[in-house]
Amino acid sequence: MPVYVWKGFTEKGKKRKGEIEAKDIPSAQQLLKRQNLTSLTIKPKPKDIFENIAFMQPRVKNKDLILFTRQFSTMIDAGLPLMQGLEILANQCENPTFKKILTQIKNDVEGGATFSDSLQKHPKVYDKLYCNLVAAGELGGILDTILQRLAAYIEKNAKLIAKVKGAMVYPAVIAAIAVVVVLVMLIFVIPVFAEMFASFGGELPGLTQGVMNMSSFLRQHWWKLAIAAVAFGFLFVKLKKTDRGEYLWDRFLLNVPVIGTLFRKVAVAKFTRTLGTMLSSGVPILDGLEIVGKTAGNRIVEEAINETRLSISEGKNIAEPMMESGVFPPMVCQMIAVGESTGALDAMLGKIADFYEDEVDQAVDTLTSMIEPLMMVFLGGTVGTMLIAMYLPIFKIAGAVG
Repeated sequence: MPVYVWKGFTEKGKKRKGEIEAKDIPSAQQLLKRQNLTSLTIKPKPKDIFENIAFMQPRVKNKDLILFTRQFSTMIDAGLPLMQGLEILANQCENPTFKKILTQIKNDVEGGATFSDSLQKHPKVYDKLYCNLVAAGELGGILDTILQRLAAYIEKNAKLIAKVKGAMVYPAVIAAIAVVVVLVMLIFVIPVFAEMFASFGGELPGLTQGVMNMSSFLRQHWWKLAIAAVAFGFLFVKLKKTDRGEYLWDRFLLNVPVIGTLFRKVAVAKFTRTLGTMLSSGVPILDGLEIVGKTAGNRIVEEAINETRLSISEGKNIAEPMMESGVFPPMVCQMIAVGESTGALDAMLGKIADFYEDEVDQAVDTLTSMIEPLMMVFLGGTVGTMLIAMYLPIFKIAGAVG
């Protein structure tokens, strides 16, 4: 259906503008007049020349999804029909990519599809967890409650990921600065000293000669090093995409000192928060574990969850296979066993998630406080060593003259 851009006034004289879908301009005028809007100016929406180029379109961010979920939950709780809520949210959406998706969902629902089935057609925005919880909400008649839980879950999960990324950004920036500084010194600064020392003659100190040899090698073979770096990066990405490569990389992340502990805590927090949200929303535990395994983000954790699911289907409890996997800490398994025996597993999972999210906060702060001085010492030590290497011959000459 064509999209029209409109401007008008409310009954109280306030300016309003937006977009609306209609067969033609008279139909759009009728739809807007039903909303008590007057003095309307309506014209076709200009074509976006980049609308069919996927990478030129803005991505749907977590904040867009959270805002939509919360607003839609409020509308349903207030008794607004599903179609009307989707139309309002699509019209007021500022992200053109998300606006297009919401319009398609509205059209699918209007054509007779369920809301959850319509969401499944857009897996890049609505993952399996979102779609399955919405389906459970539709069946149980508690869609507004489910959407509120989903919004809270997405928000907490986004904060968790942001904290981990934030902890990794600082050392990455410092390391990049260190590399740039060293390269600039080796390529541009050291050659100036090399020419000066060559005019003096005589034997140079070992440290100075080593730095000058490194500078000479880099200037002569920089293109080989660049090709090697690109080839290594390409090979690493290719291998990481294979099953074996992904498995080995995920195992390395969980077992590397200091950082591995952080990733393990993140995995536990995400697992317990996701499964707790699904169980409290009425999703059966086997279905919940299947979805949680696919959204774990780590092959080692995913295999442990799948083994747990298989054991439960054979009649075992959830805590025993989790303990045998060695992935989950003993405290987590014991707390889950207590929650399972008392019939309050979803509440217990929520408490574990809260605890481990706090643990992630502390781990991030500890990691940052450890890495900051280490990176500064590394940067200062590297630059300082090169400066000392360049000034050693000058000190030697000054001593000889004295």
